Amino acid sequence: MDPLDGRVNFAIGVFDLFTYTIPGALYLGLFGYVGARFDWIDPAAAGRAPVVLLVIALVLVTHLLGYLGYPLGAAINRLVTRRRDRRPRQEFLRRNPEARDRAYVEADPHLLLSVIQLHDKDVAVEVTRLRASGLMLRNSAPPLLLGALVAFVEIFTGSKPVLAVVSLLLLAVGSVSLVAQGRKMGHWASIKTLELCFWIPDIDERLAVQGDS
Repeated sequence: MDPLDGRVNFAIGVFDLFTYTIPGALYLGLFGYVGARFDWIDPAAAGRAPVVLLVIALVLVTHLLGYLGYPLGAAINRLVTRRRDRRPRQEFLRRNPEARDRAYVEADPHLLLSVIQLHDKDVAVEVTRLRASGLMLRNSAPPLLLGALVAFVEIFTGSKPVLAVVSLLLLAVGSVSLVAQGRKMGHWASIKTLELCFWIPDIDERLAVQGDS
């Protein structure tokens, strides 16, 4: 068995945790609050369940909610206005003009990530972590926006309108900020991919052969 397999599986687990499970936990917390607010669920009854089964159920539910909410993250990413035009290739070449004539710079970033993974799986984990962090931030924006809508309703129906107003503002601003920060992390991941590929021997020749084939 390859000794690197454990580290590869860990990297994949981190990607799933960041991209799906953490945003899913935010959805679960939001739905739990709404359910408790309308007496649809009994938190005390859930607390009496076996701990192991409860943990397994929470992990599964949060993961599934993260998968289901993924399209919402992509949608809100398209809706939020971009204040900056991030171009990782241009920024990389501006910093490293000696790479301007390298063929790999124009290749698909996902293909480049595969090349890094084949070359050194441990090094590729850093790019995976950046990409997963960016997706986590982006996918966490919709539950915060939904939470802002719940806070708006609480202004008129709850017993603490001031707290609801503060929550509304914080959640609304936070959702937009998460999208912006998610884009920044994705930008960093793209630049990191180009920087790592710069040091891979014969990468341009490999891509040229792949293109000819």
